[in-house]
Amino acid sequence: MKNIYLLILILIPICLSSQNNPDWANLQKYASENTKIKNVIDNKRVVFIGNSITEGWKEADPSFFTKNPYINRGIGGQTTPQMLIRFRPDVLDLKPKVVVILAGINDIAENTGPMTAQETFGNIVSMAQLAKAQNIQVIISSILPANVFPWRPNIKPADKVIEINAMLKKYCLDSGTKYLDYYTSMVDSEKGLKKEFTTDGVHCTMEGYKHMETLVQTTIAEELKK
Repeated sequence: MKNIYLLILILIPICLSSQNNPDWANLQKYASENTKIKNVIDNKRVVFIGNSITEGWKEADPSFFTKNPYINRGIGGQTTPQMLIRFRPDVLDLKPKVVVILAGINDIAENTGPMTAQETFGNIVSMAQLAKAQNIQVIISSILPANVFPWRPNIKPADKVIEINAMLKKYCLDSGTKYLDYYTSMVDSEKGLKKEFTTDGVHCTMEGYKHMETLVQTTIAEELKK
């Protein structure tokens, strides 16, 4: 059942974008929820923005978000240009202390068309710069390992994941931004996700999410002290 849910998260946004959906970035998905919370001040608020890996996190382990001041703003199938468009309503307007950005795998899968590594990198950096301008602490996550796309079997993602991660890591080192390395501890000998961490080579099992939670909570705690 969870595999079917994840497949729906992937395919619906792709289908909508291919039909010239007027809400291409899906700005309406969280609009009503954002209205309820954007004027409520929380000095420890953390927003997670991403794609189906982030959206599925709340489905797999809802207590991670309900027991912490964490807001999930993942949308299945999304690419970085879509996230950049909705970054203001789904992140900046919520006035978080920290934003966790996990993005890029669907760019490699060409969900909204072909993209270069530099274009993906540029969109993620733009999100980081927008957040910093509002005094929001930024955590840029590495793209998770992947060597196969169930919905794009002709694309081989492994080396492009490594390329973009190297660019993100360098940017973080040069700019003083926090880089969260999921990749190193989750990759297998074939540049894919370890079997215990994934359902299909891209999306996470509960064990995968629990592993990520340990890493991200340590990183969030460091950023909240600043």
